[in-house]
Amino acid sequence: MLDKMSPQNRLLLAVSLMILCLISYSYFQPQTQANENASLQTQSGVQANEAPQIAVQTTAAAAPTSTQSVNMDEVIAKIESPDFEIYIDKLGRISKYFLNGEDFKDENGERIQLIDDSLPPLPLEVRFKDKALNNEAFSKSYAADKKEITLGDESETLTLVQELSGVTLTKKITFTKERGYNAEISLSAPQEYFISTGFRPNVLADAYTFHGVIVKKSDGSLETIEDGDAKKTETFSKSPFAAASDRYYTTLLSNFDENLVVVVSPDKDKNPNIFIEGRENLKLTGYIGPKSKANIHAVDKRLDDVIEYGFFTWISKPIFSLLYFINSKIGNWGWSIVIITILIRLVLYPLTYRGMVSMNKLKDLAPKIKELQAKYKDDKQKLNLHVMDLYKKHGANPMGGCLPILIQIPIFFAIYRVLSNTVELKNAEWILWVKDLAVMDPYYILPIAMGLTMFLQQKMTPTAFTDPMQEKIMKFLPLIFTFFFLWFPAGLTLYWFVNNLFSISQQMYVNRHFKRLKEQEKEKAHS
Repeated sequence: MLDKMSPQNRLLLAVSLMILCLISYSYFQPQTQANENASLQTQSGVQANEAPQIAVQTTAAAAPTSTQSVNMDEVIAKIESPDFEIYIDKLGRISKYFLNGEDFKDENGERIQLIDDSLPPLPLEVRFKDKALNNEAFSKSYAADKKEITLGDESETLTLVQELSGVTLTKKITFTKERGYNAEISLSAPQEYFISTGFRPNVLADAYTFHGVIVKKSDGSLETIEDGDAKKTETFSKSPFAAASDRYYTTLLSNFDENLVVVVSPDKDKNPNIFIEGRENLKLTGYIGPKSKANIHAVDKRLDDVIEYGFFTWISKPIFSLLYFINSKIGNWGWSIVIITILIRLVLYPLTYRGMVSMNKLKDLAPKIKELQAKYKDDKQKLNLHVMDLYKKHGANPMGGCLPILIQIPIFFAIYRVLSNTVELKNAEWILWVKDLAVMDPYYILPIAMGLTMFLQQKMTPTAFTDPMQEKIMKFLPLIFTFFFLWFPAGLTLYWFVNNLFSISQQMYVNRHFKRLKEQEKEKAHS
């Protein structure tokens, strides 16, 4: 049957199935925090970092029974602000990091936790190369100069001191209300050590969004290592920053002035962990929180590359920048999606117009092609020659409808990545019933409307089917898409719905225009 399909129909079917498979795999293979914790907790701190240049830890703080609870016996300092709550454990590490506010709650209504002390390494964890010294460091508690800090508009500094054999380790950590912090690590005597960004935030994982580490290299390019792909220890010299990220959140360390030596070490499951090679006096800027443009830029605008979209970043970033700009003017992410969808379709209009005209011509030629297929059914060579002559005579291009589809594939996936990875869409309202563009439409109105417009668009679009079976397959696509889009984020469904509406209006115009052209041709033929 497929060998009888026109090139456009074959391509359309292939693209539709590819899109369905990819985005369905992404959203129907989710891993929640609890599921990931179950597997990650099986690896101890010793297993997490076995690179020869990084000494393993021998003792870790006791993990609480609940990820939401805090073992205060292990806590030496607490930092609070309206936006977050941080706990520092006896080993001088950020052992718990909670996000405050209605925008950052999980499905159970509890605060989102970005750092969990059951998932080492933890942010600001120090590991010495000397194993004996490292063992001692993981058995002696730090002393904190403050037990509690409440952040206002002014930054506050916490000083942590650990007395070890022959060396004193001091951490001065200055916290700001923007979720960023500055850390100064100093040693009283030279020792080789490493400090961690912490294991990536572990809130929600799905199959297609990025989870792993990003390292900015000395030449300005990015090195991304996804979970499961860290096969060996890698070292990056003169790196401005390194970040461990999941879909929406990140924990990072940076120094754009002096740059860093970053070591990415795999654990037993080939998940990457970041360590910064220490020096006698090391200055770092850190950040833990959502990968929102405003929050990242509040720490340092040069950290913009932390917001990463994978292979389609080169298209996704400009699209997001435009989307962000539009939202800054109108203040509604839903209407911003509507506007950017229309803008993209306007840019592609000349190309899609030619494709639609070509498909109209092919539709008119379909009966003649069927006659040729019946006449030369036993001689494919002659059939192809006569079909090509027919196309040439009437100025029809069999591949004319394919190019617009091919051009839109990377744009669609770029927008898909933007709408899937943009944390700003969490709890972002559009109209009436759509209160959160980052989750599914609770009443299924958008996906059903999307399916209806897809069906209407299909009815209006000229086709050149020569086989009843292929026509039936194509007719089922709107129903299949509707079914899968029931669970997709409302923002993505809104994009597809508006895209369909624009396609319908464009197809109506082309159909009317083509009808007028044919009427003019008939008038000329009669005159």
